[in-house]
Amino acid sequence: MGDNWGRHESLAALAQAIIDRRAILFVGAGVSMQVGLPSWQALTEYMVDELELDRDLLSKPDVHYQTVAEYYRLRGGNMDLLGHWLRDNWSICQEQVAKSLAHELLVSLDFPVIYTTNYDRNLEAAFEHHGKPYAKITNARDLTEVSEGVTQIIKFHGDLDDPASLVLAESDHFERLSFDTPLDVRFRADALGKTVLFIGYSMSDMNIRLLLYRLWQTWQRSGFAEDRPPSFIFMPRGNEVQEAVLRHWGISVLRDESDDPGLALMDFLRRLISEVARLRAARKEPSID
Repeated sequence: MGDNWGRHESLAALAQAIIDRRAILFVGAGVSMQVGLPSWQALTEYMVDELELDRDLLSKPDVHYQTVAEYYRLRGGNMDLLGHWLRDNWSICQEQVAKSLAHELLVSLDFPVIYTTNYDRNLEAAFEHHGKPYAKITNARDLTEVSEGVTQIIKFHGDLDDPASLVLAESDHFERLSFDTPLDVRFRADALGKTVLFIGYSMSDMNIRLLLYRLWQTWQRSGFAEDRPPSFIFMPRGNEVQEAVLRHWGISVLRDESDDPGLALMDFLRRLISEVARLRAARKEPSID
């Protein structure tokens, strides 16, 4: 009972931050999977075939798409063509996004800023379908052209419309996590002053684990760690080891025990919207559409 009460308090704190417009969203691949986005396996197979390598390589546990992409580049593979292949094969039609309840719920939560490591434009398509304005940011120049009062969708790992911006190879990921690019500076500023909600990520993803650790490290070095706004990650299924590490890094875990990750995410988003509506009703404020 105590654990459930703690989770209710966390959900209420997150909902209050959303109402106060002091919450930002960080979206991973688990959200795009809701509309049938191909897996990383398809990309890896394409690169292996282009390099005329044996597909048995893919069965090795230490072979990841980032490493294969690095080798693809070293072998002289055309990274622009690889980006175009992604655009052609990872483009989801507007109708599929329009039917996605998860994307509808995300749009309705009206976060002022959404960061995403997804290359696809599913979030943008969802905002267009539901008639909500947004500004897409993929580079430093875009930061200077943002309109006030619209949701900013920041493509942290690049965008399919700009193949050169994609963070694909292993070295791209290392540079991306150096935390010194304009988008990194912007994210640090946002994360220092606002609550962050991470969804669609697996804790086996070392990139996101390093990002969460770096956030914790930044606050520890500031000398004001106790003043850090609360941050959260939704996980369909967690475990006590993961949760203990994340708590140490200042991240509260919000989870659902459903066996279906997609249903778990939608249930969580519904609960969050209900909590926002409850708190707004208590303050006699307009509820989320």
